[in-house]
Amino acid sequence: MPPFNLTGLRPPTFILAGIPGLEKSHLWISIPFCSMYLAALLGNGILLFVIRTERSLHQPMYLFLSMLAVADLALSTTTVPKMLALFWFGAGEISFGACLTQMFFLHFSFSAESVVLLAMAFDRFLAVCHPLRYAAVLTPSAVLKTGLVALLRSFCIIFPCIFLLRRLPFCGHNVIPHTYCEHMGIARLACADISVNLLYGLAVPFAAIVVDLALIALSYLLILLALSRLPSGTARHKAFNTCGSHLCVILLFYIPAFFTVLTHRFGRQVPHHIHILLANLYVLFPPLLNPVVYGVRTQQIKEKVVKVFICPKGHPLPE
Repeated sequence: MPPFNLTGLRPPTFILAGIPGLEKSHLWISIPFCSMYLAALLGNGILLFVIRTERSLHQPMYLFLSMLAVADLALSTTTVPKMLALFWFGAGEISFGACLTQMFFLHFSFSAESVVLLAMAFDRFLAVCHPLRYAAVLTPSAVLKTGLVALLRSFCIIFPCIFLLRRLPFCGHNVIPHTYCEHMGIARLACADISVNLLYGLAVPFAAIVVDLALIALSYLLILLALSRLPSGTARHKAFNTCGSHLCVILLFYIPAFFTVLTHRFGRQVPHHIHILLANLYVLFPPLLNPVVYGVRTQQIKEKVVKVFICPKGHPLPE
């Protein structure tokens, strides 16, 4: 019996269909999406520039924040430019290899951002609960190793998805009813059993994110216990403020992500175009709002932004 040639059963290209049922509104939908993407690029770019140029911000908390900004930029840039090309020019074609590449970096960025948020929670835990050990534990070397762990773990979790997809034969239609390529969206086009993809795609990344979220929750539980023992209300308020920005960012990241994943897997009654709109907002909202949250709630960043972009050298900051 001749060997089964899977390579011949891969389509040369996939077709991204956009938002099913809203094709006539693609141009109008692209306007807020493009505005949000440009604002995300600007906000995260300013954040990275300020942290890079101001030596006083070369501390673990702000280095983790710069990692978060890079992950945000990767998350949105992986998907939004192709989405806008689809909306504006009808450029829905994407090669099999490019589709797998987009899928990999989309899920990779999400996983890496989750690790960075966990590292930021640990940073706040040390700052509040063990301030005397903070500098000894979170050394520049430890921060660098944390970034490498985020990259390595994300790679190890997501890279097998490429092989799980490449082993599948695609002998049916090649239209993906979405604005970008994601693991299960590609797998569902295969004319073979995709139970392994379903199991791995839901269980492994989902379990990793749940572990991150559980450790973050544990960190903040210990922080709250430590705050409750502080004798001074002013000290409690100041300590809580140092954690408030991070809590907002965690909510902005995990709530839309879990809602998107759960409705995609189990929300059969939710219209398909709502799934796609939520999936697009999920790659735009965190990158857009994270710099705003930290810029508004973190006094040091506000002061440095004013110093770098508003007040020239040698001029005092406005009162």
